[in-house]
Amino acid sequence: MPLLIEGRRVQLPQSAGDLVRAHPLLEERARLLRGQSVQQVGPQGLLYVQQRELAVTSPKDGSISILGSDDATTCHIVVLRHTGNGATCLTHCDGTDTKAEVPLIMNSIKSFSDHAQCGRLEVHLVGGFSDDRQLSQKLTHQLLSEFDRQEDDIHLVTLCVTAVNVKTAEIYRASFQDRGPEEELRAARALTGGPMVNIYDAKTEQLRIGPYSWVPFPHVDFWLQQDDKQILENLSTSPLAEPPHFVEHIRTTLMFLKKYPSPTNTLFPGNKALLYKKNEDGLWEKILSPRS
Repeated sequence: MPLLIEGRRVQLPQSAGDLVRAHPLLEERARLLRGQSVQQVGPQGLLYVQQRELAVTSPKDGSISILGSDDATTCHIVVLRHTGNGATCLTHCDGTDTKAEVPLIMNSIKSFSDHAQCGRLEVHLVGGFSDDRQLSQKLTHQLLSEFDRQEDDIHLVTLCVTAVNVKTAEIYRASFQDRGPEEELRAARALTGGPMVNIYDAKTEQLRIGPYSWVPFPHVDFWLQQDDKQILENLSTSPLAEPPHFVEHIRTTLMFLKKYPSPTNTLFPGNKALLYKKNEDGLWEKILSPRS
């Protein structure tokens, strides 16, 4: 019985709203989460996860204590945690390939060698809104359905939307000043259709970016000439719900794609990954790639 709420197998209804209403504890948790004030999270101890990225770590990590993501309009932020060893995965899903992404999330937790026999898997789904095209609703149903298909028992704890403190397992509303490192590069990969990738190695406490490749973005000059309204209406899945910085973020990403139409050799010399590690001040610092 894979997906459970309060120890009982979930019967998936037509909508997430029906599911929340059928389980008062879920409704109360969602209400409390929505009612929280937003906490400002600084760069120390933070690993920011962008769209189509995932990161997994545990309380033993000496560099990362907070996994976070935001700007999930039609997207969902998924947190999967094992209560026995504290291994925690956070990912930012946009519905590109949910069927492949959920097993990837599951395997990222199972990859920890100290996977505890005691404890249980708990999942938190947050983000999305009631858009006219029902993109959010479809993604919610996809995620619930795929978790329900897994062999392991998975306990649905939160169905609302966020950041997670790896040490305390606290999930809370947050905003982030620092979305790095390589924010533009990572955003460019997502905008060009890159698949979900794991960006963090908890064993070495290193952030690994790439090597990535993409084809030149179609009509990039045309899009850079468009006004804010055109960019918002055509390059967003949710024009009415985007944060104020959305258009600027897209423009910056498009300019990056114009500058680097083929990134393999220019951004990843020798086709090697870019590696980062937290320094003594808790900030990301680039380190040399290992020799091939």
